[in-house]
Amino acid sequence: MKKFWLAFVALLVFLIAYEYLTLPDVSSLKKENPKQTALMDQRAQEAQTAGRKPKKNQIWVPYYSISSYLKSAVLIGEDDAFYQHEGYDLEQIKESFIRNWEKKSWVRGGSTITQQLAKNLYLSTSKNPLRKLKEFLIARRLEGELSKRRIFEIYLNVIEWGNGIYGAEAASQVYFGKSARDLNVKEAVLLAAVIPNPRRMNPLRQTKRLHNRLDLILSRMLQYHHISPEEYKAAGSTEDESEP
Repeated sequence: MKKFWLAFVALLVFLIAYEYLTLPDVSSLKKENPKQTALMDQRAQEAQTAGRKPKKNQIWVPYYSISSYLKSAVLIGEDDAFYQHEGYDLEQIKESFIRNWEKKSWVRGGSTITQQLAKNLYLSTSKNPLRKLKEFLIARRLEGELSKRRIFEIYLNVIEWGNGIYGAEAASQVYFGKSARDLNVKEAVLLAAVIPNPRRMNPLRQTKRLHNRLDLILSRMLQYHHISPEEYKAAGSTEDESEP
């Protein structure tokens, strides 16, 4: 039994070392905007397999051209400790592990914005442990090479916001007919609310689930003084508008 565990540990160390040595070079992202991501490639392949023409609607905009409301809503909805951690959040990982253990399945990933970006840029949507290890290692490399602002800028420009819709500018124009810089509070929070499942949730189809996330993000934006009480009241959802 002792030999087995020694062999297992040796194999694990070798695997981690191999994955680390074969990580992508992210240094070019300091100045270059990624033209294509692994997720875009995956979605294109899925469309072709299903006999559909792949779609890609993406319009890159600089960080300052994105609404501060959207930035705040995304941070609160996805990773409110983004500026405090170094690519991973131990508390979120712990909570995710407990929840997944209780459910006996993978129901929560606990990924930070940096980990989500690593997955989008270089990996697949698979939830296997090896992919999660790569995600963790790439996230650490991103944090080592890029500023927090640059990581967040890339994230806001490449994440999926619907079928073939990538980035804040394309999403803002498709759903609200305006630039990402001009989003109001409610529009920004609706976009942030659908990030966990953009292929099933749509900011224009305000289901009960979407309203729940809208109210949660809005209440936390008010709590953290990102919006005023007047803005909170004006943006608040109404249950009679929602679908079941």
